[in-house]
This record gives sequence, structure tokens and C-alpha cells, in this order.
Amino acid sequence: MHARFAPVRDCFHDLLTSGRETGAGLVIWYDGQPVVDLIGGTRTAAGPDGEPWRPDTLVNVYSVGKPVAALCLLMLVDRGQVDLDAPVDRYWPEFRTPATVRQVLSHTAGLPAFPVPRPATAIADWTLLTSDLAAADPEWSPGSVAAEHAWTYGHLVGEVVRRVDGRSVGRFLAEEIADRWQLDLGFGLADADQRRCADLRYGDPQWPARKLGEPGSLRARALGNPAGGLDLAVLNSPLWRAAEMPAVNLHATASGLARLYAGLLAGGVLDGVRLLSPELLAEATRVQYDGPDLLLDRQVRWTLGMQWEPDGSWGMGGIGGSSAWADPERGYAFGYATAHLAEHDRVDELVEVLHSCL
Repeated sequence: MHARFAPVRDCFHDLLTSGRETGAGLVIWYDGQPVVDLIGGTRTAAGPDGEPWRPDTLVNVYSVGKPVAALCLLMLVDRGQVDLDAPVDRYWPEFRTPATVRQVLSHTAGLPAFPVPRPATAIADWTLLTSDLAAADPEWSPGSVAAEHAWTYGHLVGEVVRRVDGRSVGRFLAEEIADRWQLDLGFGLADADQRRCADLRYGDPQWPARKLGEPGSLRARALGNPAGGLDLAVLNSPLWRAAEMPAVNLHATASGLARLYAGLLAGGVLDGVRLLSPELLAEATRVQYDGPDLLLDRQVRWTLGMQWEPDGSWGMGGIGGSSAWADPERGYAFGYATAHLAEHDRVDELVEVLHSCL
């Protein structure tokens, strides 16, 4: 731990001591180097009986995975295999919605919810869910407005990857990104990696109901189908961990997340390995949509896969409290991965302390 960032360590420990956090990792890179690397709490059930969190503990980070899925598709764009402004049906002929690849990446394609109600077992059926999306009518004219494609984003992005490259988005991530940049994260975990996973737990029992919102609302339709995406019995099961639900089931360490954003912050190069050209990285982190988001119910600036904040940072948070982003202005990359499903106030406090150190 760099002495300059000791207040960040103290804040992290305070969260654990107070019980507002029960299991998490925090890694921060500054000026191209890791300067904060913290873990605390338990990997299994909260409290003294839980197994301690380890540096290689993986945890489901929800929407923090959306930019990771987007990066897979952006690499195919960079290689000239996909055109951002081509209609999706050029690559996926069965796809009925007249949306472009750019609109899919920026949450403006008009398909924020799976159209057919499906049980939790459907999370393991990629063909079923992508077929549902291909046959669906958009809920608005593509490009006209945004709504975070909460559960659908990974299947829309991932099916274009699969159609063009032949590999699933999980395999593409493993072979083209995680292996090359030495990132401990993935979609669709093998048994050995599942054994490293932290069990998610509710910060309070009302968390799932609060996240779903009003019955029948866009948010409830989007986050409630397939069933089980907010249910601990599903989230902590081998079914969920082995499936590829790339919008919401990236399993990652804080180190893997921070290292990813450190590489993007360095211009798409990490340890001499380039993933994206500077030109495409600039386009990918530029605001593509600035306006109301119908699912988040607030103004949002979407890039090609990430949220862009007024201070110039870009990245993504996940429901439950995990978060990862890069701040080019201040020169840091941030990764927070938690098993304690609650709000983002923990990250807000950590960031306030971090900025005071800078």
C-alpha cells in the first residue's frame, strides 16, 4: 500500500468494521501502477463462520460486465470484421429490429427486455434467448431514446460476436482479452473457477424488490426476465456461474477490473500488448447518446458500452455496488468487487477519500 493512499485503506476498513460491507476487494491503479490492493470480509456467508475473502476470489459484478462484453465486439470492429454503422441483420440475418451495431452498443436499440417470459433455467439457453430477441419488435424506434438493456445487452452484443467470429463471447473474452492482458475475470465459469466464487448476500432483505421497482414497469420487465437474476438461490448456483449472461454475470476480481481499465487508460496497451487502436478507443469512449434513459429514469451519457460522467470518467457500476472505471483527468483506474448487495454509497465514500489523496 502506497502511504499516500492510506486514507483509502482506512475508509475500506471502516466499511467492513461497521458492517456496511461484508466481503469485497478494492484495487486502484494510479499513474500506470497499482497503488491500492485491498481485500476484506468473507467469501462465503457473512460473519465469523465465513471463509475469508482471498486475492483470487471471484464475484458476480452485474452490469460492470457490460463494457467487457462491448470490448469483445469492439475488437472485431477494430479488425474490420464489423462496421459500427451497419445494421445488425448484416451479421445476424434473423434479427428483425432495424438497429445498427452502434445503437446496440449504446443502449438505444429498443430491446431493453427479453420479450417472452422465461424461467430461471433459460439463463443457460443462449439459443432460446437470442432467438427471442431476434424475433422481437423494438419498444421504440432504434436510436431515438436510450434505456439500459439491462439483461439483454450481453446477448445482443454476444450474438454478433458469435456470428462473426464463431466463438461465444465468453470464449472470445477468455482467449482474446483475459489471457492476453492477464485479467482474472470471465463469463461462463468452469468448475475450478466456480470454487473460487464468493456467495452473494443481501445487504437488506428488501434489496431485490427495491431493484425491480413497480410490477409491470419497464424496469421490472427488464430485470425480472428470465427469472432469478436477483434471487440468491439462482445467483449462487452452478447454473448461473456456468452460464453466459454477459449483461449481468461477469465474475471478476477487483484486480482484474482495475487492470482492464488501466490498460484502456493507457491507450489500449498493457504490458506491451495492444487490444484496441487509439482511434477506436477514442470513438468507444466518446458520448454517443446524451439524454433520458427510460430504464434508469435519469439523464445518462452512453458511450459504446460505458457510462460517461461529467468529470470525464468512463466505466460502469452494477446493481449491488460493484463498480469499475477509468478517470483520465485524474489518471486512475478503479475496481471494486463486492458480494454485499446494497447501494453505491460505499464506492461514493471511497472515491471521495481517493480524490482527497490526489
